[in-house]
Amino acid sequence: MEKLAGPRVRGTTRERRLPENILLTYQQFNSKHFGMNATVPLPGPRYRALLQLLRTAETLWNASRLFFARWDLSPSQFNVLNLLYDQPEGCTQIELSRSLIMHRSNVTGLVDRLEARSLLQRRDSAGDRRAYRVVLTAAGRKLVQQILPHYYAAAERVWGELSPARADQLTQELARVCASAGSVAGDGPGR
Repeated sequence: MEKLAGPRVRGTTRERRLPENILLTYQQFNSKHFGMNATVPLPGPRYRALLQLLRTAETLWNASRLFFARWDLSPSQFNVLNLLYDQPEGCTQIELSRSLIMHRSNVTGLVDRLEARSLLQRRDSAGDRRAYRVVLTAAGRKLVQQILPHYYAAAERVWGELSPARADQLTQELARVCASAGSVAGDGPGR
């Protein structure tokens, strides 16, 4: 008998397990499991909500790529500029990495590209000669000031008819989902 991780699926001469950590679309789930006499529970409203959340995140990311393209920026590049906009003293690349929830090597590439465009610069850190402080240049500050009104207006349009109170409520609910998602990464067979 073949033993694989995940819920059991019967219907063949061998019993096997499906991986638990794979998110399938509803259509993929139906085609994979209903023809196989699955013992896996049917997805409920939370699963459909999770899929919608993932679709929404991907749609927002793609829309933001198109939105920032008019300034020849990626969403991640804008995030760096926007973080630095409120920090006149700048921050280290490690601080940027933590704020962006991104690996340091990815931040290095973003900073390199933005520095090549003269939108930010690295300055020696007074307290640590091994580190640099990344700061906006005048051109970077001017670009962020040009983008922000359009960005805030687009952010409002994304919400459509949802009231600000409902947006606040949704923000709180999504924060709880985010916290729960962090704990799922450690789940698995035998846990």
